[in-house]
Amino acid sequence: METHLNVNKDQMEKLITTCDEAFKKFRHVSRSTRSRLLLKMAEGIELRRADLVKAIVNEAGKPVTLADTEVTRAISTFTIASEEAKRYSGDLIPLDIEAYGRAYSSMTSAAVSYFVPRGPVLAIAPFNFPLNLVAHKVAPALAIGATVMLKPPPQAPGASNILAEIFEAAREQVSDSQDQIPKEAFQVFTAANEFTAIAVKDIRLTILSFTGSNAVGWMLQSQAIRKKVSLELGGNAAVIIHKDADLERAVQRTVWGSFAYAGQICISIQHVFVHKEIASKFQDKFVAETKNISFGDPWKKETLIGPIIDDRSFKRILDWINQATKSGALLLAGGKAVDEVNGFSHPRLIEPTILKNVPKNLPISCEEAFGPIVILHEYDDFAKVIEEINSSKFGLQAGVFTDSSKLQQMAAQELEVGGIIFNDIPTYRADNMPYGGVKESGLGREGIRFTMEDFSERKTLVTWRG
Repeated sequence: METHLNVNKDQMEKLITTCDEAFKKFRHVSRSTRSRLLLKMAEGIELRRADLVKAIVNEAGKPVTLADTEVTRAISTFTIASEEAKRYSGDLIPLDIEAYGRAYSSMTSAAVSYFVPRGPVLAIAPFNFPLNLVAHKVAPALAIGATVMLKPPPQAPGASNILAEIFEAAREQVSDSQDQIPKEAFQVFTAANEFTAIAVKDIRLTILSFTGSNAVGWMLQSQAIRKKVSLELGGNAAVIIHKDADLERAVQRTVWGSFAYAGQICISIQHVFVHKEIASKFQDKFVAETKNISFGDPWKKETLIGPIIDDRSFKRILDWINQATKSGALLLAGGKAVDEVNGFSHPRLIEPTILKNVPKNLPISCEEAFGPIVILHEYDDFAKVIEEINSSKFGLQAGVFTDSSKLQQMAAQELEVGGIIFNDIPTYRADNMPYGGVKESGLGREGIRFTMEDFSERKTLVTWRG
């Protein structure tokens, strides 16, 4: 296991050097061995499920059912990467489409264009999915033959450290005399920001993959000279509930998407736009369903909302709620901190909060709340709702509940987001689909094959036939 704690300047230099040297060896490891490595890691995650769930719940405060689901998804992420490692290749590019290209071709009258790993990856991961968002960086890198330096979230490093142990066990199982996987192919480190900046700026690490806040992400991009940068940043996701929606399902799914894990998900719902013809019914059902949420102890299987991650976030969320109510917003549910819920005590518990009539310029409306907060809106004109959503500086995902093909087409063409989920919430993500945002929400796309493409260079081979 390669885990380096509190790395200083000299140690960071050594870490970067070993990552770069390991890449020169690992890039030549066969697809078969890389595929088996990833599959063994998937198996190892299953074997360490209990340890991983414990780390995620205890460190990140994620409700145990959601933590267990995250482990399941990480197994899927590594399994998909194992499969992609075998089939990820390239293209045949025809060159004889113009007369001057007839002499440049291969046996198939085409150039061969294929992918090679760009180089070592610097991965920086967030606390809210401390295993699966790590998996979305580590698994694609290993699949293409790129080494990884991983900085785990300081609030929840345990899952990354366990994953390093799983990698070491898998590496020993699949390495043989022909394919030796370097132990430095995957290394976990912690460091102060000033020393992490050394890695961000070092050109030997050719890729920066960051998931976190938009402010930090864009700052890192400005420092990552000559790197391919992938940023999965924040959002303030919206869902549209049109008048033809299945109301019961829309309520149920929107409550989950608004409050799961106390809203500490990049695609948590922050704005709900409901057609005026069903707005009153939706609001009544939505408020009632919210008040029935299981809230409190993250170790109880039925819990949906646990504690906020840290004191700073806890204070900010409460300040934003108070600012909204003082500015005239209507509080429909929640809105305050509680010391104890059903016998569970914790200093950072905030009730699931529903607001209405929030001024658009307030942070709780136009910034990322990242807390158990949702804002209700009524609308009449679908096109104007799209304009309202597009006025946000973010553009990660959106949800649209309607069976109207006309409105779905309008949303698909006009919504300025990276993904649209029809008849479900924007909080949905499958691990093999392209995932990422536009505007302040980031650069590039995750999803195993799409990350592999981001981590690769295309190399083209052309033969002159004479």
